[in-house]
Amino acid sequence: MEAIIQDMTKGSPARLIVRFAIPLMLGSACQQFYTMVDTMVVGRGVGVEALAAIGASDWLNWMILGIVLGFTQGFSILISHCFGANDQKRLRKAIAMSYMLAVFMAVILTGLALVSARPILVLLRTPANILDLSLQYLYIVFAGILVITAYNTFSSILRAMGDSKTPLYAMIVAAVINIVLDILFVIVFHMGVPGAAVATVIAQAFSSIFCFFAIRRLSMIHLHREDFHLDKQVIIRLVSMGSLTAFQNVVISVGGMVVQSVVNGFGFLYVAGFTATNKLYGLLELAATSLGYGVATYVGQNLGARKFKRIKQGVKTTGWIGIAIAIFLMAFLIPFGRYFLNLFVSGNPQDTARVLNIAYSYLFVMCCLLWVLYILHVYRSALQGMGNTFFSMLSGVAELVLRIGAALILPRYLGANGVYFAEGSAWIGAVLILLFAYAHKIKSFPDETAVSSLES
Repeated sequence: MEAIIQDMTKGSPARLIVRFAIPLMLGSACQQFYTMVDTMVVGRGVGVEALAAIGASDWLNWMILGIVLGFTQGFSILISHCFGANDQKRLRKAIAMSYMLAVFMAVILTGLALVSARPILVLLRTPANILDLSLQYLYIVFAGILVITAYNTFSSILRAMGDSKTPLYAMIVAAVINIVLDILFVIVFHMGVPGAAVATVIAQAFSSIFCFFAIRRLSMIHLHREDFHLDKQVIIRLVSMGSLTAFQNVVISVGGMVVQSVVNGFGFLYVAGFTATNKLYGLLELAATSLGYGVATYVGQNLGARKFKRIKQGVKTTGWIGIAIAIFLMAFLIPFGRYFLNLFVSGNPQDTARVLNIAYSYLFVMCCLLWVLYILHVYRSALQGMGNTFFSMLSGVAELVLRIGAALILPRYLGANGVYFAEGSAWIGAVLILLFAYAHKIKSFPDETAVSSLES
């Protein structure tokens, strides 16, 4: 499959960003779909305890994935700048150094994750009846960190150059493989929770191989031996961009783990209810993350081309598109959400009813604040595309403080229902910081007419 790179410095910003984001949305939908199939097969095929076990491991799993995503998104910022400036020599160097950093990061993360999994789950007060199942799931997933890093590195390079279709095709391949293996390992071979984890790692391996061969077909970035000669300046630039974004994701994850600790304290049925909603939440967020990737690539390329007016126009338009999508999802899921949540739950009627009530109450609160999440992704990604990862990281710190504060304080007054508002509180605090930072950054751009006169 030939990769299709896209120059986003010309043409309608809204059309370019949406056209770029749609394949990513479909790819994310495939990814979320096979994640949901994991959960449905385990939850309905094995039971509520198995569902809770996967849920109890979610935030620790996301923290490791968030580090990988943070660094690879940071790598893509510099790559998109080089692509927008049409600097092919620097583009090849940035890609080669990204490969080397990705391998180093994956090795370190694998060791740290495997060693720290049990102590962290114990610290989070994971219920004893699901602790071992959660660890079985995490050990297998963490053993595949190199595979996950490879896929995210390759897909971030493709996105930086405007190719959002190849990651879609890769996710379709992964989704089909994962679903087939889920049914085979969990239902047929009765491997339970470990079977779902093995299926996920194998599917990710195929998606990473697919993206790698797509990159190999791009003649403009055929790498040579000299491209892999260490370039301290490029490495420092890549690490500085990636580390702040990774730290932001770690901070967000720490807040999520504190919330998970509070959730765990209410028992495994409460954990199962939260898990069901969090799996559906992935579908709620996928359009937001896809628009975010589109904005980051669009802003990065236009910044490299020094087209500052297009940046402002594209970000504003995408913000309104995000709000419209969020309102549509809210209008659909508030009346019909309970039917979707029911797909994740099985067991005796009393437990099932309790889990569904918890899950729907949480879903309702998130749906009402979903538009805030979409604004958050658009403006955070815009700042990242500009190379300004500090305020993006600062917004992650705000999420940490507000998420933890809401999870620890609100249950004292609202009981278990107070935990439902932790996510929304974090989104609101982060958005306020991002809007301020974006407005300040836009004002700092030079006048485009003056720049053109100086260059001529």
